[in-house]
Amino acid sequence: MDSAAFAASVRPDAAGWDAYGAVPAEVVKTMAQAGFLAADLPVSAGGTGRTQAGLGELCADLGGVCSALRALVTVQGMVAAAVLRWGTAGQRARWLPELAHGEVLAGFAATEAGAGSDLSAVTTSATREGGQVRVRGRKLWVTFGQLAGVFLVLAECAGRPLAVLVEAGRPGTVVEPVRGQLGMRAAQLAHVGFDGVLVPEENLLAPPGFGLSHVTATALDHGRFTVAWGCVGMAEACLRTAAEHAGNRVQGGVRLAGHQAVRALLGRCLADVHAARQLCARAADLRERGDPEAVAGTVLAKYVAARAAAAVADRAGQVLGAAGCAEDSPVGRFFRDAKVMRIIEGADEVAEQQLGEYALRWRP
Repeated sequence: MDSAAFAASVRPDAAGWDAYGAVPAEVVKTMAQAGFLAADLPVSAGGTGRTQAGLGELCADLGGVCSALRALVTVQGMVAAAVLRWGTAGQRARWLPELAHGEVLAGFAATEAGAGSDLSAVTTSATREGGQVRVRGRKLWVTFGQLAGVFLVLAECAGRPLAVLVEAGRPGTVVEPVRGQLGMRAAQLAHVGFDGVLVPEENLLAPPGFGLSHVTATALDHGRFTVAWGCVGMAEACLRTAAEHAGNRVQGGVRLAGHQAVRALLGRCLADVHAARQLCARAADLRERGDPEAVAGTVLAKYVAARAAAAVADRAGQVLGAAGCAEDSPVGRFFRDAKVMRIIEGADEVAEQQLGEYALRWRP
Protein backbone atom coordinates (compact mmCIF):
# COMPACT_ATOMS: atom_id res chain seq x y z
CA MET A 1 0.00 0.00 0.00
CA ASP A 2 1.21 3.50 -0.79
CA SER A 3 1.92 5.44 2.42
CA ALA A 4 0.28 8.63 1.15
CA ALA A 5 -2.91 6.75 0.29
CA PHE A 6 -2.88 5.01 3.66
CA ALA A 7 -2.37 8.29 5.47
CA ALA A 8 -5.27 9.88 3.59
CA SER A 9 -7.53 6.95 4.45
CA VAL A 10 -6.96 7.24 8.21
CA ARG A 11 -6.77 11.04 8.49
CA PRO A 12 -10.45 11.40 9.58
CA ASP A 13 -9.84 9.01 12.50
CA ALA A 14 -6.62 10.48 13.92
CA ALA A 15 -8.26 12.99 16.25
CA GLY A 16 -10.35 10.21 17.77
CA TRP A 17 -7.27 8.08 18.41
CA ASP A 18 -5.62 11.02 20.14
CA ALA A 19 -8.66 11.56 22.36
CA TYR A 20 -9.00 7.86 23.14
CA GLY A 21 -5.29 7.37 23.71
CA ALA A 22 -4.61 4.43 21.38
CA VAL A 23 -4.14 3.38 17.78
CA PRO A 24 -6.59 0.57 16.88
CA ALA A 25 -5.06 -2.89 16.60
CA GLU A 26 -6.36 -3.30 13.06
CA VAL A 27 -4.51 -0.15 11.99
CA VAL A 28 -1.26 -1.48 13.44
CA LYS A 29 -1.88 -4.73 11.59
CA THR A 30 -2.51 -2.89 8.33
CA MET A 31 0.75 -0.95 8.72
CA ALA A 32 2.63 -4.20 9.30
CA GLN A 33 1.07 -5.86 6.27
CA ALA A 34 1.89 -2.81 4.15
CA GLY A 35 5.57 -3.14 5.05
CA PHE A 36 5.77 0.15 6.94
CA LEU A 37 7.47 -1.30 10.05
CA ALA A 38 11.27 -1.46 9.93
CA ALA A 39 10.79 -0.61 6.27
CA ASP A 40 14.45 0.16 5.59
CA LEU A 41 15.60 -3.31 6.60
CA PRO A 42 17.04 -5.29 3.71
CA VAL A 43 14.70 -7.70 1.96
CA SER A 44 16.92 -10.53 3.16
CA ALA A 45 16.10 -9.53 6.75
CA GLY A 46 12.36 -9.34 6.14
CA GLY A 47 12.13 -5.65 5.32
CA THR A 48 11.16 -3.93 2.10
CA GLY A 49 14.57 -2.36 1.50
CA ARG A 50 13.32 1.23 1.37
CA THR A 51 15.96 3.84 0.72
CA GLN A 52 16.57 6.44 3.39
CA ALA A 53 14.64 8.96 1.29
CA GLY A 54 11.79 6.46 0.99
CA LEU A 55 11.78 5.91 4.74
CA GLY A 56 11.72 9.67 5.24
CA GLU A 57 8.75 10.20 2.95
CA LEU A 58 6.90 7.38 4.73
CA CYS A 59 7.43 9.15 8.06
CA ALA A 60 6.39 12.51 6.59
CA ASP A 61 3.17 10.98 5.25
CA LEU A 62 2.36 9.38 8.61
CA GLY A 63 3.56 12.32 10.68
CA GLY A 64 1.27 14.64 8.74
CA VAL A 65 -1.71 12.62 9.97
CA CYS A 66 -0.87 11.17 13.38
CA SER A 67 2.38 11.37 15.35
CA ALA A 68 1.61 8.01 16.95
CA LEU A 69 1.69 6.28 13.56
CA ARG A 70 5.06 7.81 12.83
CA ALA A 71 6.21 6.90 16.36
CA LEU A 72 5.35 3.25 15.73
CA VAL A 73 7.57 3.26 12.64
CA THR A 74 10.26 5.08 14.63
CA VAL A 75 10.51 2.76 17.62
CA GLN A 76 10.24 -0.39 15.52
CA GLY A 77 12.99 0.94 13.27
CA MET A 78 15.20 1.99 16.19
CA VAL A 79 15.28 -1.49 17.67
CA ALA A 80 15.60 -3.16 14.26
CA ALA A 81 18.51 -0.86 13.32
CA ALA A 82 20.33 -1.75 16.54
CA VAL A 83 19.82 -5.49 16.01
CA LEU A 84 20.86 -5.25 12.35
CA ARG A 85 24.06 -3.34 13.18
CA TRP A 86 25.13 -5.03 16.42
CA GLY A 87 23.27 -8.32 16.65
CA THR A 88 24.75 -11.74 16.02
CA ALA A 89 23.64 -13.75 13.00
CA GLY A 90 21.33 -15.69 15.28
CA GLN A 91 19.81 -12.55 16.78
CA ARG A 92 19.24 -11.03 13.35
CA ALA A 93 17.60 -14.21 12.09
CA ARG A 94 15.35 -14.41 15.14
CA TRP A 95 14.26 -10.81 15.61
CA LEU A 96 14.45 -8.90 12.35
CA PRO A 97 11.73 -10.72 10.35
CA GLU A 98 9.37 -10.54 13.34
CA LEU A 99 10.01 -6.83 13.76
CA ALA A 100 9.57 -6.15 10.04
CA HIS A 101 6.34 -8.13 9.81
CA GLY A 102 4.91 -6.70 13.03
CA GLU A 103 4.74 -10.14 14.63
CA VAL A 104 6.37 -8.52 17.64
CA LEU A 105 6.29 -4.83 18.51
CA ALA A 106 9.33 -3.28 20.14
CA GLY A 107 9.94 -0.77 22.89
CA PHE A 108 13.11 1.27 23.39
CA ALA A 109 13.72 1.42 27.14
CA ALA A 110 16.50 3.87 27.97
CA THR A 111 15.13 6.90 29.86
CA GLU A 112 14.96 6.85 33.66
CA ALA A 113 14.00 9.31 36.37
CA GLY A 114 17.63 10.41 36.68
CA ALA A 115 18.80 9.65 33.16
CA GLY A 116 17.18 11.51 30.28
CA SER A 117 19.59 13.51 28.14
CA ASP A 118 22.50 11.93 30.04
CA LEU A 119 21.94 8.23 29.44
CA SER A 120 25.34 7.42 30.96
CA ALA A 121 23.61 7.94 34.31
CA VAL A 122 21.24 4.95 34.03
CA THR A 123 20.89 2.91 37.21
CA THR A 124 19.05 -0.08 35.75
CA SER A 125 21.39 -3.00 36.41
CA ALA A 126 22.17 -6.17 34.51
CA THR A 127 24.10 -8.91 36.28
CA ARG A 128 25.31 -12.16 34.77
CA GLU A 129 24.28 -15.30 36.60
CA GLY A 130 25.53 -18.50 34.98
CA GLY A 131 24.32 -18.20 31.41
CA GLN A 132 21.56 -15.75 32.27
CA VAL A 133 21.26 -12.01 32.84
CA ARG A 134 19.16 -10.52 35.63
CA VAL A 135 17.72 -7.06 34.93
CA ARG A 136 16.58 -4.68 37.68
CA GLY A 137 15.32 -1.14 37.17
CA ARG A 138 12.54 1.09 35.94
CA LYS A 139 12.29 2.82 32.57
CA LEU A 140 10.09 5.81 31.72
CA TRP A 141 8.19 7.07 28.67
CA VAL A 142 8.55 3.94 26.55
CA THR A 143 6.77 4.59 23.26
CA PHE A 144 4.22 1.84 22.55
CA GLY A 145 5.40 0.22 25.76
CA GLN A 146 1.81 -0.94 26.38
CA LEU A 147 1.94 -3.10 23.23
CA ALA A 148 5.61 -4.05 23.06
CA GLY A 149 6.52 -7.71 23.01
CA VAL A 150 10.22 -7.00 23.48
CA PHE A 151 12.18 -4.13 25.00
CA LEU A 152 15.67 -3.00 24.09
CA VAL A 153 16.94 -2.07 27.55
CA LEU A 154 19.95 0.08 28.34
CA ALA A 155 21.48 -1.03 31.63
CA GLU A 156 24.69 -0.95 33.63
CA CYS A 157 26.77 -4.09 34.08
CA ALA A 158 29.81 -3.97 36.38
CA GLY A 159 30.30 -0.30 35.61
CA ARG A 160 29.88 -0.68 31.84
CA PRO A 161 26.83 0.15 29.70
CA LEU A 162 25.02 -2.87 28.31
CA ALA A 163 22.09 -3.37 25.94
CA VAL A 164 19.82 -6.37 26.35
CA LEU A 165 16.60 -7.56 24.75
CA VAL A 166 13.94 -8.36 27.35
CA GLU A 167 10.70 -10.05 26.32
CA ALA A 168 7.62 -8.44 27.84
CA GLY A 169 6.17 -11.73 29.06
CA ARG A 170 9.07 -12.63 31.33
CA PRO A 171 8.26 -12.77 35.06
CA GLY A 172 9.07 -9.53 36.84
CA THR A 173 8.28 -7.27 33.88
CA VAL A 174 5.68 -4.68 34.94
CA VAL A 175 4.07 -2.35 32.40
CA GLU A 176 2.43 0.81 33.76
CA PRO A 177 0.31 2.63 31.12
CA VAL A 178 0.86 6.39 30.82
CA ARG A 179 -2.12 8.56 29.91
CA GLY A 180 -2.86 12.25 29.57
CA GLN A 181 0.62 13.36 28.48
CA LEU A 182 1.04 16.58 26.50
CA GLY A 183 1.46 15.02 23.06
CA MET A 184 1.60 11.73 21.19
CA ARG A 185 -1.40 10.63 23.21
CA ALA A 186 -2.20 7.68 20.96
CA ALA A 187 1.34 6.25 21.17
CA GLN A 188 0.41 4.08 24.18
CA LEU A 189 3.37 5.11 26.30
CA ALA A 190 4.30 3.17 29.39
CA HIS A 191 6.69 3.13 32.30
CA VAL A 192 8.24 -0.32 32.50
CA GLY A 193 9.69 -1.98 35.59
CA PHE A 194 12.12 -4.90 35.54
CA ASP A 195 12.02 -6.60 38.92
CA GLY A 196 14.86 -9.10 38.73
CA VAL A 197 13.86 -10.27 35.24
CA LEU A 198 15.95 -13.18 33.95
CA VAL A 199 16.84 -13.46 30.26
CA PRO A 200 19.33 -15.77 28.51
CA GLU A 201 22.77 -14.38 27.74
CA GLU A 202 22.03 -14.68 24.03
CA ASN A 203 19.71 -11.69 24.53
CA LEU A 204 22.74 -9.44 25.08
CA LEU A 205 23.16 -7.11 22.11
CA ALA A 206 26.91 -6.53 21.69
CA PRO A 207 29.39 -6.99 24.55
CA PRO A 208 29.21 -4.96 27.80
CA GLY A 209 30.74 -1.53 27.24
CA PHE A 210 29.07 -1.08 23.83
CA GLY A 211 25.54 -0.56 25.14
CA LEU A 212 25.52 3.24 25.01
CA SER A 213 28.18 4.36 22.54
CA HIS A 214 27.27 1.75 19.92
CA VAL A 215 23.89 0.04 20.36
CA THR A 216 21.93 2.93 21.86
CA ALA A 217 23.67 5.45 19.61
CA THR A 218 22.57 3.49 16.53
CA ALA A 219 18.98 3.36 17.76
CA LEU A 220 18.87 7.07 18.62
CA ASP A 221 20.39 8.09 15.30
CA HIS A 222 17.68 6.15 13.47
CA GLY A 223 15.06 7.69 15.74
CA ARG A 224 16.22 11.26 15.10
CA PHE A 225 16.04 10.73 11.37
CA THR A 226 12.47 9.44 11.39
CA VAL A 227 11.33 12.05 13.93
CA ALA A 228 12.79 14.78 11.70
CA TRP A 229 10.79 13.60 8.70
CA GLY A 230 7.67 13.24 10.83
CA CYS A 231 8.10 16.88 11.83
CA VAL A 232 8.24 17.84 8.16
CA GLY A 233 4.91 16.10 7.70
CA MET A 234 3.39 17.93 10.68
CA ALA A 235 4.64 21.31 9.48
CA GLU A 236 3.34 20.72 5.95
CA ALA A 237 -0.06 19.64 7.28
CA CYS A 238 -0.34 22.74 9.48
CA LEU A 239 0.67 25.06 6.63
CA ARG A 240 -1.81 23.41 4.27
CA THR A 241 -4.63 23.73 6.80
CA ALA A 242 -3.81 27.38 7.54
CA ALA A 243 -3.52 28.31 3.85
CA GLU A 244 -6.85 26.69 3.01
CA HIS A 245 -8.51 28.51 5.91
CA ALA A 246 -6.98 31.84 4.89
CA GLY A 247 -8.17 31.38 1.33
CA ASN A 248 -11.74 30.56 2.33
CA ARG A 249 -12.40 32.58 5.49
CA VAL A 250 -13.95 36.03 4.96
CA GLN A 251 -13.64 38.57 7.75
CA GLY A 252 -14.89 42.14 7.48
CA GLY A 253 -15.66 41.56 3.82
CA VAL A 254 -12.06 40.56 3.06
CA ARG A 255 -10.57 37.09 2.81
CA LEU A 256 -7.94 36.43 5.47
CA ALA A 257 -5.45 35.81 2.70
CA GLY A 258 -5.94 39.44 1.66
CA HIS A 259 -4.37 40.70 4.88
CA GLN A 260 -0.65 41.39 4.67
CA ALA A 261 -0.06 40.11 8.20
CA VAL A 262 -1.66 36.77 7.38
CA ARG A 263 0.30 36.39 4.17
CA ALA A 264 3.49 37.18 6.08
CA LEU A 265 2.70 34.45 8.62
CA LEU A 266 2.10 31.96 5.83
CA GLY A 267 5.31 33.05 4.11
CA ARG A 268 7.36 32.38 7.24
CA CYS A 269 5.68 28.99 7.51
CA LEU A 270 6.57 28.16 3.92
CA ALA A 271 10.21 29.12 4.49
CA ASP A 272 10.42 26.90 7.57
CA VAL A 273 8.77 23.96 5.80
CA HIS A 274 11.12 24.14 2.81
CA ALA A 275 14.22 24.51 5.00
CA ALA A 276 13.25 21.50 7.09
CA ARG A 277 12.45 19.35 4.08
CA GLN A 278 15.70 20.22 2.33
CA LEU A 279 17.79 19.40 5.40
CA CYS A 280 15.94 16.11 5.85
CA ALA A 281 16.55 15.26 2.19
CA ARG A 282 20.23 16.07 2.66
CA ALA A 283 20.37 13.83 5.73
CA ALA A 284 18.75 11.02 3.75
CA ASP A 285 21.33 11.37 1.00
CA LEU A 286 24.23 11.37 3.48
CA ARG A 287 22.87 8.27 5.18
CA GLU A 288 22.26 6.46 1.90
CA ARG A 289 25.86 7.07 0.86
CA GLY A 290 27.29 6.19 4.26
CA ASP A 291 28.91 9.61 4.45
CA PRO A 292 30.94 10.32 7.63
CA GLU A 293 28.87 13.48 8.14
CA ALA A 294 25.58 11.56 8.19
CA VAL A 295 25.20 11.63 11.98
CA ALA A 296 25.76 15.39 12.16
CA GLY A 297 23.44 15.87 9.20
CA THR A 298 20.72 13.93 10.97
CA VAL A 299 21.12 15.94 14.18
CA LEU A 300 20.85 19.18 12.19
CA ALA A 301 17.79 17.96 10.29
CA LYS A 302 16.01 16.87 13.46
CA TYR A 303 16.85 20.13 15.25
CA VAL A 304 15.59 22.35 12.42
CA ALA A 305 12.57 20.20 11.56
CA ALA A 306 11.34 19.96 15.15
CA ARG A 307 11.62 23.72 15.61
CA ALA A 308 9.91 24.27 12.26
CA ALA A 309 7.00 22.03 13.24
CA ALA A 310 6.56 23.96 16.49
CA ALA A 311 6.78 27.36 14.79
CA VAL A 312 4.46 26.49 11.91
CA ALA A 313 1.88 24.93 14.24
CA ASP A 314 1.98 28.08 16.37
CA ARG A 315 1.52 30.42 13.41
CA ALA A 316 -1.16 28.20 11.88
CA GLY A 317 -3.02 28.44 15.16
CA GLN A 318 -2.90 32.23 14.92
CA VAL A 319 -4.35 32.11 11.41
CA LEU A 320 -7.12 29.67 12.30
CA GLY A 321 -8.03 31.27 15.60
CA ALA A 322 -10.77 29.38 17.41
CA ALA A 323 -11.06 26.95 14.49
CA GLY A 324 -7.57 25.69 15.30
CA CYS A 325 -8.68 24.77 18.79
CA ALA A 326 -11.51 22.54 17.61
CA GLU A 327 -11.33 18.90 18.60
CA ASP A 328 -11.11 17.71 14.99
CA SER A 329 -8.44 20.25 13.94
CA PRO A 330 -4.96 18.80 13.43
CA VAL A 331 -3.29 22.11 14.24
CA GLY A 332 -3.94 22.03 17.99
CA ARG A 333 -2.91 18.37 18.16
CA PHE A 334 0.28 19.00 16.22
CA PHE A 335 1.02 22.07 18.37
CA ARG A 336 1.17 19.72 21.37
CA ASP A 337 3.03 17.01 19.52
CA ALA A 338 5.63 19.44 18.17
CA LYS A 339 6.68 20.39 21.68
CA VAL A 340 7.39 16.75 22.41
CA MET A 341 9.41 16.46 19.19
CA ARG A 342 11.82 19.10 20.50
CA ILE A 343 12.60 16.84 23.45
CA ILE A 344 12.62 13.21 22.31
CA GLU A 345 15.68 11.56 20.74
CA GLY A 346 17.74 14.59 21.77
CA ALA A 347 16.51 17.87 23.22
CA ASP A 348 17.24 21.16 21.46
CA GLU A 349 19.99 22.06 23.92
CA VAL A 350 21.76 18.72 23.45
CA ALA A 351 21.54 19.09 19.68
CA GLU A 352 23.02 22.59 19.90
CA GLN A 353 26.04 21.21 21.77
CA GLN A 354 26.53 18.56 19.09
CA LEU A 355 26.08 21.06 16.29
CA GLY A 356 28.54 23.41 17.98
CA GLU A 357 31.18 20.69 17.87
CA TYR A 358 30.35 20.12 14.21
CA ALA A 359 30.63 23.86 13.52
CA LEU A 360 34.19 23.90 14.85
CA ARG A 361 35.30 21.49 12.12
CA TRP A 362 32.90 22.66 9.42
CA ARG A 363 34.29 24.17 6.23
CA PRO A 364 32.09 25.72 3.50
